[in-house]
Amino acid sequence: MLKVKVFPFSPIQENTYLVFDTQGNTLVIDPGCYSPAEEEKMAQFILAQGLTPRKLLNTHCHLDHVFGNRWVHQHYGLELHLHEGEKEMLSWAPLSGEKWGLPFVNYNGPLHFIQPGDTILCGNDALTVLFTPGHSPASVCFYCADQGFVIGGDVLFRESIGRTDLPGGDHATLLESIRTVLFTLPDETIVYPGHGIPTTIGHEKRNNPFLQG
Repeated sequence: MLKVKVFPFSPIQENTYLVFDTQGNTLVIDPGCYSPAEEEKMAQFILAQGLTPRKLLNTHCHLDHVFGNRWVHQHYGLELHLHEGEKEMLSWAPLSGEKWGLPFVNYNGPLHFIQPGDTILCGNDALTVLFTPGHSPASVCFYCADQGFVIGGDVLFRESIGRTDLPGGDHATLLESIRTVLFTLPDETIVYPGHGIPTTIGHEKRNNPFLQG
């Protein structure tokens, strides 16, 4: 049985996720911790819950989703897993940080490339990699079919969608990803987004103004 813990981090209020099982095996997804205080907050939760981080994952590599990659790597010895199509986004992230007044030191460790359909294990539980480009060139989501949730990055929000005016974004591609990938999941599937509160696939089918018609 997996649990999902969210930390809204950085001035951009990006949702950092810890997904963990009853044995403490933990996936760190999109660590957006920007300040030492935010790093300490996540570290203290991991310590208090007796968790063991096993894998570092990015849904995509816009700056707010990668602020904490370097710290997680240094603190827990984890190497980064991402789609190969996000490698350029990762390399550009510090320049974006300078532009937005949020400078940071990027992760520079080994990269491990994941593919659509890959299985990400958390102990005995499995998440499937879904390919959902549009907000960025090679965004992915992590779907747990057994427990009915998806870690969605910035693809789909409660009654909204990811922006597509950043480098590598494409509005038509994003809508296609949502309709042909996420909207094929059961309506009761919980969507844990990269910003804001969770939603469900069914709620977005009925109420998302960007996806009607």
